Amino acid sequence: MGLRDWLRRRGTPRLVRRGDLIDLRFQSGVTQSRMRADAPDELVVDYTRTMLGALLLHPAPRRIGMVGLGGGSQAKFCLRHLPEARIEAFEIDPRVVAMRSDFHIPDDARLQVIESDAAHWLPRRHAAYDLLLIDGYDTTGIPAALSTQAFVDACRDALDLRGVLATNLFSADHAEHFARLREAFGDNVLLLDEPRQSNRVGFAWREGVQTDAVDVQAALAMLDPVARTQLAPVFARVHEALCGGVQSAL
Repeated sequence: MGLRDWLRRRGTPRLVRRGDLIDLRFQSGVTQSRMRADAPDELVVDYTRTMLGALLLHPAPRRIGMVGLGGGSQAKFCLRHLPEARIEAFEIDPRVVAMRSDFHIPDDARLQVIESDAAHWLPRRHAAYDLLLIDGYDTTGIPAALSTQAFVDACRDALDLRGVLATNLFSADHAEHFARLREAFGDNVLLLDEPRQSNRVGFAWREGVQTDAVDVQAALAMLDPVARTQLAPVFARVHEALCGGVQSAL
C-alpha cells in the first residue's frame, strides 16, 4: 500500500476540544494524543508516563529517538525535563506534522522532526540513541511496516550498548509484538499492563544496562520536581516488575 492510500485509510486528523483538554483524533474516534491547554508538556495519558519509565534504566539520555510524533507529549516532556537531550522524531503523516503548533510543539534546536517512514530510516541509525520511544499507529493498530522482526532488529541496532527502548503495544496481538522484542533482545525485556487503559508497554534494553543496579531514588533525583512527581509511581512499578513483581502474563 502506497503512502497516499495509507493516509486515506487512516483518516483526516482533527482537533477535538473538551474543556481544557485538546485531543488529536482520526476517523475511528480513538484519541491518538491528548494535551492540557494550560500545561502542554504534561504527560496527560497514562501510557505516555509508563513509557518514560525507561528513564529508570537510563536516567540521563542525551540522544532520544521517537517513532510517531502525534501531539508531541513525550517530545515536549523530554525537551523541558531533559535539558541535555537531543531528540529525533519520525512522523510519516505530513498532516500531523503540520499540526505541531496546535499542540505547542516548539521550534527548538534540540528537536528534529523528520517527516518520513521510520522503518526506512532506523536501519541507518546504528548506535544512534540512548533512548528509543516507539508509538506509531494507524486506525487498525500498529502499522505493518513497524510490525516486522526486521524493524525490531533495526530498533535494537539503533541503540547504543546502554540503550533502552519503550514501545506502546495498543494491539490485540500484543503477544506477537512482544515476542519480536524477545527475539531481538533475549531476556532483556519487560511487559507491563496499563492498569487504567487497554494497552501495554513493552521495554527492552541492550546488554550494557545493569538492571540489578537500578536505584529508583537516584534516578528520581536526576529529575526536576515536576518530572519527579509525574514519574515516581511509574519508576516504582517498573522497579517492582524488574525485581520479580507483578508483570503482564502472555
